[in-house]
Amino acid sequence: MIRTLIVDDQSMIRVGIRAILESQDDITVAGEAENGRIGIERCRSLRPDVVLMDVRMPVLDGLAATRALLDPGRTERHTPRVLMLTTFDLDDYIYAALQAGASGFLLKDNEPEDLIRAVRIVASGEALLAPSVTRRLIEHFVESRPRRPASAPALNRLTDREREVLRLLTLGMSNAEIAASLFIAEQTTKTHVSRILQKLGLRDRVQAVVFGYETGLVTPGQGN
Repeated sequence: MIRTLIVDDQSMIRVGIRAILESQDDITVAGEAENGRIGIERCRSLRPDVVLMDVRMPVLDGLAATRALLDPGRTERHTPRVLMLTTFDLDDYIYAALQAGASGFLLKDNEPEDLIRAVRIVASGEALLAPSVTRRLIEHFVESRPRRPASAPALNRLTDREREVLRLLTLGMSNAEIAASLFIAEQTTKTHVSRILQKLGLRDRVQAVVFGYETGLVTPGQGN
């Protein structure tokens, strides 16, 4: 059972999300919160697997709450996955949220089945990098930031095969797609991804995508 926490300042949004999620046999809503500060408190007591986090909220916004929940220096062992709820006019928050460790983004006007799929993907440890939304936003912000050279010292920690896996991962490919492209087993791909994250000190696939763009391993627009 996937335990979720809904953090949004609009009660109607929370009611709607709860109804969608609780219609599924494998998802339950452990609780709700109307702002980021209460969301952090309820994460500590309810220990959800996935937090659905609105970006703009009073008291403490979703970005600050995500940073607090995913801060590597925090003493609590339980670390939930965070799925940001956003709209196109909130672009300024997206890149910072990726750096804070959010595992993906979903537009509030998406279809119910997209929300359900997103929760399952994030709960499984994958990142939600929908080509139609998240990759475009990542590319926009990475393009406007100074890039580290492709020969950055951190990249030298990777083998040639790991670099190629990272390049395909940055293009938005799933493990299955990477495996098919490189003619290797999907389990081998998973092993490569785990080693890449470990060697580069990255939290998850989202941060790996950002790293791939920042180093110039993949350039904005490539693969679209």
